[in-house]
Amino acid sequence: MISGQPKSQLLRKPPWLKVRPPYDDACRRIRSTLSGLQLHTVCQEAACPNMAECFACGTATFLILGNICTRNCLYCNVAHGRPQPPDEQEISRLISAVKQMRLQYVVLTSVTRDDLPDGGAGAFADAIRRLRGEIPGCKIEVLIPDFGGDPNALGLVIDAAPDVINHNLEAAEPMFDKLRPQGNYRLSLDLLSRVAAAGLVTKSGFMVGFGEQKEDVLRLMDDLAEVSCARLTIGQYQQPTRRHWPVARYYTPEEFAEFGKIAYAKGFEHVESGPLVRSSYHAARAVSR
Repeated sequence: MISGQPKSQLLRKPPWLKVRPPYDDACRRIRSTLSGLQLHTVCQEAACPNMAECFACGTATFLILGNICTRNCLYCNVAHGRPQPPDEQEISRLISAVKQMRLQYVVLTSVTRDDLPDGGAGAFADAIRRLRGEIPGCKIEVLIPDFGGDPNALGLVIDAAPDVINHNLEAAEPMFDKLRPQGNYRLSLDLLSRVAAAGLVTKSGFMVGFGEQKEDVLRLMDDLAEVSCARLTIGQYQQPTRRHWPVARYYTPEEFAEFGKIAYAKGFEHVESGPLVRSSYHAARAVSR
């Protein structure tokens, strides 16, 4: 058992969390494109429950800077360890994939790269600028790590001017240090505040079911609203393996609907709240609002 992890029996997954596996023809085509170009998606690496739906729609969230994370968050299914040096051809292959998939809304994210001087910020900036040059009109959302709190690194991404900068809190403050021992709750809020101050669209997301209370969830929404976060995603945590943090409870679809209404009342411009929601779920939908 992981230190600090509560002892509990595995909860039976409710029927609303059971989704079909992503094995249809559309999914196979997307997998083939990504595999042929040696690209990773967070959809696959993090075992996202929406992979079937998103792949069937021809969308994917690209994972740059490899697929090995330098951090070990207790909820995350992405592999951690010592990553390889950045692949200089990765962005070129990513652009090829976007063209082949004819995407008009691209989401870029990365593993956390604490081993790099800029935390990987330069790679994000390069990808944004090159996508803009190669595919004019394509909307770009980036889901970034905290870059260790380095304002200069964050500035590289801000200066590249993506359409949306997303940085996930992932968990309510009482659970944050247990689940993200290498992160910092206040530092993440400060990052979002800096993005909003620069005039860019901010977005964040978190999961519930770790053991937080309802008042913790509402306080997290307040914290995000105070730093002018515009868009929000709320989803159910699902334990990837027995080595990860156990699910404390499963929230019902009705409870997620209530969270969504509360978030809109607190001033968020666009909210996706549901058991299967993840940070990139229906990401392009907010563009039309």
